[in-house]
Amino acid sequence: MARTSSVRDARRDLALAIQAASDKKAENIVALDLRGVASFTDYFLICSGTSTRQVQAIAEAILEKLEEQGTRPLHVEGEMVAQWILIDYGDLVVHVFEQSAREYYDLERLWRDAERLPIP
Repeated sequence: MARTSSVRDARRDLALAIQAASDKKAENIVALDLRGVASFTDYFLICSGTSTRQVQAIAEAILEKLEEQGTRPLHVEGEMVAQWILIDYGDLVVHVFEQSAREYYDLERLWRDAERLPIP
């Protein structure tokens, strides 16, 4: 997979995505640095909404915020069902879950070797 930006841009995009998710009251926001454990992306952002409607609103806010900075996703999945929306920016992959889907897939456990980044 082609990377779309530098590590600095990825960190900027991660910060913007965190802010957009926070603005929409996303819960349990977790940022993982995958550079030492995976080759397909640099960062994961994982967050939850309490309903499918909120999950959609969080994902839309992230898409809009990054689009304002000229960053477009390579791929988006799950928008219609909205239990798990995945937004792939290449070097940043955003996972917006409805809470029960997040508990079921438990990405934090699967990627437990990745460094957790502080959330401002």
